[in-house]
Amino acid sequence: MNYESILKEYFGYESFRGIQKPIIESICGGKDTLGLMPTGGGKSITFQVPALAQDGLCIVVTPLIALMKDQVAKLKEKGIKATAIYSGMGRDAIVGTLENCIFGSYKFLYISPERIGTEIFKNKVRKMKVSFIAVDESHCISQWGYDFRPSYLAIADIRDLLPDVPILALTATATPEVIVDIQKQLRFKENNVFRMSFARENLIYVVRETENKDAEMVHILKSVSGSAIVYVRSREKTKEIAKLLSEKDISAIFYHAGLSDYDKDQRQQAWTKGDVRVMVATNAFGMGIDKADVRMVLHYEMPDSIEAYFQEAGRGGRDGTPAYAVLLYHPTDQTLLSRRVSDNYPKKEFIRKVYEKLSYYFVVAMGDGSGCHYDFSLEDFCHNYHLPMIQTEGALRILTQMGYIHYESEADFASRLMFIVRRDELYGWHNETVEQETVIRTLLRLYTGLFTDYSFIDEHYIARKCGLEDAKVFEVLIALARSRVISYIPSRKTPQIVYLRPREDDARLVFTPSVYENRRESYEKRIKAMKQYALSHTECRSKLLLTYFGETDSKACGKCDNCRRLRNDGLRMSEREEIRNSLLELLSDGSEHLSEDLQSIPFPLEKIRVVVRQMVDEEEISQHNGLIKLKK
Repeated sequence: MNYESILKEYFGYESFRGIQKPIIESICGGKDTLGLMPTGGGKSITFQVPALAQDGLCIVVTPLIALMKDQVAKLKEKGIKATAIYSGMGRDAIVGTLENCIFGSYKFLYISPERIGTEIFKNKVRKMKVSFIAVDESHCISQWGYDFRPSYLAIADIRDLLPDVPILALTATATPEVIVDIQKQLRFKENNVFRMSFARENLIYVVRETENKDAEMVHILKSVSGSAIVYVRSREKTKEIAKLLSEKDISAIFYHAGLSDYDKDQRQQAWTKGDVRVMVATNAFGMGIDKADVRMVLHYEMPDSIEAYFQEAGRGGRDGTPAYAVLLYHPTDQTLLSRRVSDNYPKKEFIRKVYEKLSYYFVVAMGDGSGCHYDFSLEDFCHNYHLPMIQTEGALRILTQMGYIHYESEADFASRLMFIVRRDELYGWHNETVEQETVIRTLLRLYTGLFTDYSFIDEHYIARKCGLEDAKVFEVLIALARSRVISYIPSRKTPQIVYLRPREDDARLVFTPSVYENRRESYEKRIKAMKQYALSHTECRSKLLLTYFGETDSKACGKCDNCRRLRNDGLRMSEREEIRNSLLELLSDGSEHLSEDLQSIPFPLEKIRVVVRQMVDEEEISQHNGLIKLKK
């Protein structure tokens, strides 16, 4: 099979990169395959090319609705038939899409993990000719992964329905423990892992400790030119920081999950084109962004895992030229980071209380509620029952993992449209403007059944096909609705609660170790690893990150702030390691030692003192009144 010809014809590339081709050959050979590729490594090519090379449908499972819609639109532009099913779609639209997949109308079906576990999907997928299943962000299936999602566990159930169909799992962030668990959870017939080094040689990692993050951020952005992303943890903070940067003559715009699809698209386009230099965003921004020349990714606040930090930092420098990954650190960040453990894993008594109050809020009687959907306002709920919002949201996520409810903080309800007039009346209607006529013709060309039922539409896709701005298409649709030509329901984002089981007595909720204790312990380990990364003054930062992901033989990058500091201290990394190991051996008896004892280490005293200072800073040892001791 000439995979290169497909790559060239559809995607415009002359050759594959890294491990793309071995992964493609493996999945086309019918083998369950796990591909580990860094952010920007070209994951989508590894399932799009083999799908085009084989007969049948490729099912792509991804939790990212925005990425799903974007990839479907891009495939359609290339003349490749693709479609998607995600939360917010009505039953008729879902059935119609699945039926078309059965009839062979599509080459790709993108689907969210929540939809893949439904009975309607299971009933229809048996009748489809499926070439293979691609699972993006596959670390989400592992309870040891940083973004575990219970809905991912339903993916393995498809193996019972399609026993001979191989699975391609892909991720950019997996520790050795997670790599094993992904294959176990997806029921791989045999271990089969392809991995690229996660090393990004052009990324320069820096941790900047500062008492004034605002001033330091402005200083850094004015010192390094080019496009940048600033990550913060709250929606309010995105607005605040964007306003601050604009006032300092640094063009900036903000982005978070609460924005409308139209606003998100406009802001992303402005940043991608370079009309705005800095995107200030929560972690809702970044997946699938098509911008290679990002010169800096700055974290204003500490993420709660190395995985999240590595993935977000990796959005810089995809063009292969140098880029900075900067983390701002304030001494209080340690306390704030530790607090996230109790916020995300509140006490069991509190979780029981939230479950009980939820049933009062929706008036769900004992034994009732299974399968019921409710629009949900976290703010109103917490106000009614005097509950802290952050811990309450943590409790709702744990109840979701326990399988009692499904809490979706940003349920995405796509726009819907139906013609109110009959077809013959529409053709006899002469009041339309040129733009209205263009939009109507495009709607009729892109969507079927608009005269009999609502269809889900994508205004951005319609705008591109019409050659109009998104705002103009929205304006035209509103005008047609006012003229009673169409019924148009714009998209909305509404948090939802779904009861997955009949309401239980809160005292009988079952907290399994795999959902609560083990997950809390794993989260604490990730928090600890993030702290160690921020506090390290001696280890190469790239090496620290790669070691976390199991690459124990990596070399010092020579470019991060720690490597530069050590070079300026006159110490080679190998010297520092030897001195550090000698110190640990000397202090291993647990006793306090005099400074004179350091003379037993075969290195110049000034070099030993440099390492001692660094180990004191990193709290490995203590030094007081000339006495040195190993810290417990």
